Amino acid sequence: MSKKYCYLFTEGNANMRELLGGKGANLAEMTNIGLPVPQGFTITTEACTQYYEDGQKINDGIFAEIMEYIEKMESITGKKFGDHENPLLVSVRSGARASMPGMMDTILNLGLNEDVVDVIAKKSNNPRWAWDCYRRFIQMYSDVVMEVGKKYFEQLIDEMKEKKGVTQDVDLTAEDLKELAMQFKAEYKSKIGQEFPADPKEQLMGAIKAVFRSWDNPRANVYRRDNDIPYSWGTAVNVQSMAFGNMGDDCGTGVAFTRNPATGEKKLFGEFLTNAQGEDVVAGVRTPMPIAEMAEKFPEAFQQFEGVCKTLEDHYHDMQDMEFTVEHGKLYMLQTRNGKRTPAAALKIACDLVDEGMIDEKQAVAMIEPRSLDTLLHPQFDAEALKKAAIIGKALGASPGAASGKIVFSAEDAKEWAERGEKVVLVRLETSPEDIEGMKAAQGILTVRGGMTSHAAVVARGMGKCCVSGCGDIKMDEENKKFELSGKTYREGDWISLNGSTGNIYDGAVPTTDAVIGGEFGRVMGWADQFRRLKVRTNADTPHDAAQARKFGAQGIGLCRTEHMFFNEDRIPAIRRMICSDTVEEREAALAVLEPMQQSDFEGIYEAMEGCPVTIRFLDPPLHEFVPTEEADIELLAKDMGKSVAEIKAIIASLHEFNPMMGHRGCRLAVTFPEIAVMQTRAVIRAAINVQKRHPDWNMVPEIMIPLVGEVKELKYVKSVVVKTADEELAAAGMKMKYLVGTMIEIPRAALTADDIAKEAEFFSFGTNDLTQMTFGFSRDDAGKFLGAYYDKKIYENDPFAKLDQVGVGKLVEMAAKLGRATRPDLHLGICGEHGGDPSSVEFCHRVGLDYVSCSPFRVPIARLAAAQAAIKEQRQ
Repeated sequence: MSKKYCYLFTEGNANMRELLGGKGANLAEMTNIGLPVPQGFTITTEACTQYYEDGQKINDGIFAEIMEYIEKMESITGKKFGDHENPLLVSVRSGARASMPGMMDTILNLGLNEDVVDVIAKKSNNPRWAWDCYRRFIQMYSDVVMEVGKKYFEQLIDEMKEKKGVTQDVDLTAEDLKELAMQFKAEYKSKIGQEFPADPKEQLMGAIKAVFRSWDNPRANVYRRDNDIPYSWGTAVNVQSMAFGNMGDDCGTGVAFTRNPATGEKKLFGEFLTNAQGEDVVAGVRTPMPIAEMAEKFPEAFQQFEGVCKTLEDHYHDMQDMEFTVEHGKLYMLQTRNGKRTPAAALKIACDLVDEGMIDEKQAVAMIEPRSLDTLLHPQFDAEALKKAAIIGKALGASPGAASGKIVFSAEDAKEWAERGEKVVLVRLETSPEDIEGMKAAQGILTVRGGMTSHAAVVARGMGKCCVSGCGDIKMDEENKKFELSGKTYREGDWISLNGSTGNIYDGAVPTTDAVIGGEFGRVMGWADQFRRLKVRTNADTPHDAAQARKFGAQGIGLCRTEHMFFNEDRIPAIRRMICSDTVEEREAALAVLEPMQQSDFEGIYEAMEGCPVTIRFLDPPLHEFVPTEEADIELLAKDMGKSVAEIKAIIASLHEFNPMMGHRGCRLAVTFPEIAVMQTRAVIRAAINVQKRHPDWNMVPEIMIPLVGEVKELKYVKSVVVKTADEELAAAGMKMKYLVGTMIEIPRAALTADDIAKEAEFFSFGTNDLTQMTFGFSRDDAGKFLGAYYDKKIYENDPFAKLDQVGVGKLVEMAAKLGRATRPDLHLGICGEHGGDPSSVEFCHRVGLDYVSCSPFRVPIARLAAAQAAIKEQRQ
């Protein structure tokens, strides 16, 4: 049987979302359960895909099927396109399987031409209505199908109102509207170069193509990338006979939610306009009245509508967002869908539906979008103030939250200004590890370069700090402390505001409100913990971050990066002395200064984690990241070391690498300078011994992770240094303590030889940031320069650093897990790259049998929820 591309509303149902899109499937479902739906048909998402495969053309077969369905629709409604007795008028709407705001706008009143306007004017005895429909149709068709901007038509309306001395569209007469329609047609001809189409079938094909085209418009592409919606899905088209809300004062149109989408309160919420069409409510052309007032205007229709709301909630077991029209007092339902809601409302609605017996706890956990929890845990902008704020730029929303502050250009200034009580936003070309203190001091961070996993993004997420990264539109002049954006120059001390969730940048100060976590949050997370198999750990380098993550339900630390502890002012001199040492003895002396500091850090982290497992990664970054760049700091180091400035500069120059990402770092440092591994092992084991003595009821099992291993012999060598040192420490303390030595799998060769590596490693942790860089062969800090072109050309659909590439990198992870466990069945497996907090990546980790995911503290709740959803999904399948 050949493929069917069109379905009447009577032929579909709610389970056909993939084919009919969300809107089409729900129109069919409402028809099935007997609700008053103006009839019509849906053109499937497969027709959209075919349209693109055929070079943006509707092929003859699909065209013929659409024509056949128009005839079916004509016989159902008893009306005909272009007829002079009973003309058919339709609306055309897009509808993808996932709700996508900003996709193609609706077209109403399609099928009108001057002859048909005369017919409906006479039949209805309401010429004002007939001409109002026609001028609206010309305006929408020109805007949506032919891409002539709305503004030209709005200017003509304003001129007409001024000429007639009225303020509202409703006050224009039939004659005024007829004159406007003629002006609109002339405007269309001047812009397009041909007459406005009069044949309804030509109008319809134009509208259908416009819906298909809108699937690939820039707005839709950005929204899809942000929300993991594949390009291959396509959109459906719904052709529905019109119900008119603008035929007089006994007509109207409205949009309503069965519960409040902002708070979740169980109370009808929405707006209604008399004598209007749908787009008036959505576009805010006239101020609508609250839905409750509809009860006074249309008591019968309102009573029926309340019944429909109850029917739909009982049917879908979720809060519904509906559009409806009242024509001469009769109610028509135009669409329903699960309503979009704020994160706080989502939690309240889920709990209320469980309490009302509508859904069970599993369904409640499954219905919440994990990423939406992010915004609950961070400050937000005041909603009213945001409406008035001017957007001056948009980049990547790299770390959620809202921030407002005065611009500073260096970490030192950020710290200094914050100490005297100023709120600051740190603006940098890109950040580096030595900017940490400035980042801590700032309200938010804005960078010109870098992507979702750049240094700024990763560190900001760990701190729970708002960060917008990769704003390439900024013309930066760091030297003179200023930058240009949207044609305006911003200097140090000027106010800007950042939204780390959307990536929007605002001019001036926008007031913020603090995060509030209600009791529903705890309830839903409690249910999630019952259903998940994966454990959730955190990436944390300080006792403060560890305590924060513990509060959010972390079950351990999957990655503690020891190098972050070395950038503090009191420690950096010692690490620099170690780097500039000539002999092992000098190096050991410098390391001896660092050891007690590392030990006390580890004790603090162990205490914060209350006996939960902690994986400590040994020194990873290349040494050049620690050396001074400022002349004054170089002179200070030379004096400290008893060397000349020239000698220090020569050492710094010798550390320069052509490709530091693949240079002298990770376990290669410990192979060259085993004394570093000795010092770090001592600090880890001594800290664990002290904490164990303080808390006899805890079971301390330190986990030492050797980074960047690509060859089992490297691991064997470094592990021998660790084991010898650890055993000596435990013997000296007279203690028995289990400890584990494992490795980070972040080099493709390690994944390929995981069976060998598992002979030495007692656990694997997948460092998917580096594994992604090395597998793709591009650096995460530079990829931003070309990824945009890759998205536009549909080579990649999303950033592989933000969402795990399951086809390539995922294959390495799965293979390493299998090979490793074949050698060592009790091998513990986790992931500690930034992907650990991305819901689709968490689901992948569940599927391939990892034991835990680890992510930044503020993403722990997201990972807990995503892990539960992965387990629930697996059971359902």
